[in-house]
This record gives sequence, C-alpha cells and structure tokens, in this order.
Amino acid sequence: MLTMEDRIADRLRRVDYRTWRDKVTATGGCAQPIRMTGGWQVQDQATGALLDWHGGDVFIPCGNRRESVCPSCSDRYAADAYHLMHAGLAGGSKGVPTSVTEKPRVFATLTAPSFGPVHNRRTTSRGKTLPCACGTWHHPDDPAIGTPLDPDTYDYVGSVLWQANAGELWHRFVTTLKRELMKAAGLPVREFKDHARLSYAKVAEYQRRGLVHFHAVVRLDGPDGPTDPTPQWASAELLEAAITGAARAVALDQALPDGTVTTLRWGSQVDVRRIRPTSAHEVEADGEISESRLAGYVAKYATKGTGKSEAADRPIRSQLDIDHLRVHAHHRRIIQTAWDLGDLEYLAKLNLRRWAHMLAFRGHFLSKSRAYSTTFKAIRGERRAFRTTEMLDQLGHDPGSVLLVNDWTYTGTGYADDAERELALAIAERTREQRKQRYEQEVAA
Repeated sequence: MLTMEDRIADRLRRVDYRTWRDKVTATGGCAQPIRMTGGWQVQDQATGALLDWHGGDVFIPCGNRRESVCPSCSDRYAADAYHLMHAGLAGGSKGVPTSVTEKPRVFATLTAPSFGPVHNRRTTSRGKTLPCACGTWHHPDDPAIGTPLDPDTYDYVGSVLWQANAGELWHRFVTTLKRELMKAAGLPVREFKDHARLSYAKVAEYQRRGLVHFHAVVRLDGPDGPTDPTPQWASAELLEAAITGAARAVALDQALPDGTVTTLRWGSQVDVRRIRPTSAHEVEADGEISESRLAGYVAKYATKGTGKSEAADRPIRSQLDIDHLRVHAHHRRIIQTAWDLGDLEYLAKLNLRRWAHMLAFRGHFLSKSRAYSTTFKAIRGERRAFRTTEMLDQLGHDPGSVLLVNDWTYTGTGYADDAERELALAIAERTREQRKQRYEQEVAA
C-alpha cells in the first residue's frame, strides 16, 4: 500500500499537475473546492456579437468560514469580517462617515451563566497560577479546562437549553437596552426610534466549556443612522450603565422535560469597555480598546467556530455519528443531550437535532444591525466587480460596453484523494505566508 508521501509524489509527477495546481492556486488553496465545468463568454452589449469565449473545468472556493474546515476560505472570511467591523468603527469607507468615531461606542461582552463548577486555571494579579478546585495545577492547553468537576451533577439540560435560546436572549437584551437608554434620558420608551438608533455588530465565541460568549460593538447614532449626530443626552457613560442594567434585567422562562420551569439569564460577568478613536494596537490599561485591535479580535472570533476539539464540523445525522465523534467526553455529552432533547415534541421549535453539532447554538456567529456598516454581500460584490473589470481590461474589452455571460455545471466537491488535499493545504499555507510577508514589507515601508 502506498504511503501518503508516495501518493503526493505520484500526483506531482503527472502531466496535468501544473494545470491542476493553477486551479487550486486560483482558489487560494481551498480545502474542499466546488468543481464546475462550462465556460463564459463576452458579448457586445449593443449588437450581441460574440467577442470572447473561455471554458473548461474550474475550482470555486467553498466559502466555509471555519478554520477547522478550510483555512483558506476562513482567511478570506476573516478579512471580510475585519473590513465590515472596521468600517463601522472608524468610518471613512463603505458609506460610513468618519464622524462615527465621535459617537458613544463600547465593546461589550455578555457571558453564559454557570451550570456547575468546572476545571479552571486561575491566576493572581501578579500572574501566579493557583490550583484548581480539583487540587491540581492545569497546563493552559489541558483539555480538562472548562469541563465539569463532577459530570453527574453538571446541568447539561440547562446548558443546552440556554445555548439554544442565546439568540432570543440577545434579542431581548437589545430591546431592554433601548428601554434603559430612554429611561436614563427621561424620555418615553416608545419614542426611541424618534430620538436615536442603536447600531451594533456582534460575534459569538465558544468558551472551553462549550458555551458561547457574545462580543459586541455597540454604537449610539441619531435616528437616521451613522450620518445623523447622536442626541446630546447620549454619552459613553450612559451607554455603559444601560448595557450593564439591561444584561442583568433580561430573563426568559423555559420549560424543562420534567415539567418545571427554569429562568434563563446572562452570566454575572458583563464586561464593557469604551472604544477610543486611534489606530494603536494595544488594549489600554484604563479599560479602553482601540478600533483596529478590536476589528482584529472580531475577525478572529468569527472564524474560530467550535473547532475540531470541541464539536463536529458537520451536522449529526444519527446516534452512530455521535458514537464515532472524536471529541472530548464533555462536548460529546452536550451533543448527546441536544440530540435527546431534540426528540421531545414541546421543544420542536428549537430544532435541537439540527444544531447538535454546534453544541445547540442556533445563531449566526457574526451579525449586525442594518445601520452599523456595510454587508458581506456588498464586500463580496465589490471584489467580484473588481476582478471582472480587471479581467476584461486584460482582454482589451471596455467593461461598460460588453456583457459577461456564464454557463457552468456542478460536477462535484472536494479533491480526488487525500494526497491532492494535502497539496492544496500546502498551497494555502504558502499563500498565507506570502501575504504575511507582503503585509510586513508594506508596514515597514
């Protein structure tokens, strides 16, 4: 039987290797590309005459945002997430004015509550490591961190139901935040939209225990959005206090399988930091955070996903899938709990079996209010338009006087074997390193 090295060497020696490599390089080294066959043609816009035609087999990037699935597409998603977040923070592009830097803005983190004591790695203010409640000192990479001290008493049902309702808790938090702001301003709650607009972008990040945190940029605009001055009564201090109050006030009743009712809330830890208008790259000691640093944080959170060590990369289809998952026992039990609860009729609206592979989290990893900044669709549209214009210019056609007609047929997904996938991942890593080097050279210049 041939080893991986032999299979890779065989692929490199084939006569079509360079053609195959060019197609992979065009995707940035996508780990599971969509294979298409067909072609595209350029027609004269006025007469319909055929000016150019190109066809063949191509690879299209899969577009998966999770690094554990496709590092290349994850990098592209992170870059888009950075620009989306930074546009709403610094303005000056994507239709957002630079005046947003003068508005009240904070970076808020809402956490999940405790469902039982877990292994942790505590440190003192001087950085000294303290023993865990289990009596041992955990290494930072110890997989036990975040897992229950006693799995038999840990509230798995409560944690799964909280996770499944996290999106609804956020919705109620936003509604409550508007009420808190109006109360603090001494204005009627129902008139919020006549006085201000709450703009935000949030991203979900999994903790080691398998529950999500929500990190959110919250900005207070005038009623017409980022171009409208913020009301005079609004301030960063008022926004901070309102966020803390709203997070503590939100509650959601959820029935349990035994017929009792539990109240779902945010965790007691609510962190709120002001955002300062500067391009510095460090978090300040006074608790403020810079715009560019923050946009980088969000891009990282948006692509982390659950990771292979915490959950499954694909939906669970049967009990057999759960039995063969290569995950920690704690995360397997969360998935199992979600799968079992998904069979209960009264919880059908939560669709838990569909989201069991995501540890019952049903929301989007990155979402925003309409007026915060641009959209992923707009960013990707700009990229496609740029590449199309560039291609037509190279062919000698005026983009304003021609039509581009595509005709493609889907033929499959992924590579022929694991050797091709390994080569594609190597191309992706090389592309990443080259991009990093160019960035460092540009910064140095």
